[in-house]
Amino acid sequence: MAETVTVTLESDDKHDELELPVAAVDLLDENDEGAPTVVGDLAILGVAQQLHGAIHHAEGEVGPEIEEAEQKTMDVFEERFGRSFAEMTGHDH
Repeated sequence: MAETVTVTLESDDKHDELELPVAAVDLLDENDEGAPTVVGDLAILGVAQQLHGAIHHAEGEVGPEIEEAEQKTMDVFEERFGRSFAEMTGHDH
């Protein structure tokens, strides 16, 4: 059995490859959905956390574009996980 799994991320004009330990992916794969879904879940969680921190824990104001981006990301988050960021993390403002 391979010790690592390669996951490829693609956008319209760029791509990146991640080589991850199979054991780590398997541990996080609660519903036997596979490495792409595990990495996708982590990506959405990471983006949501970073936007939340940038908006709610940074000094100063952020622009309306960033606030709108956060709202769209939180909508995607809730659609994917079936509950809000606040419900899932216990962190709400």
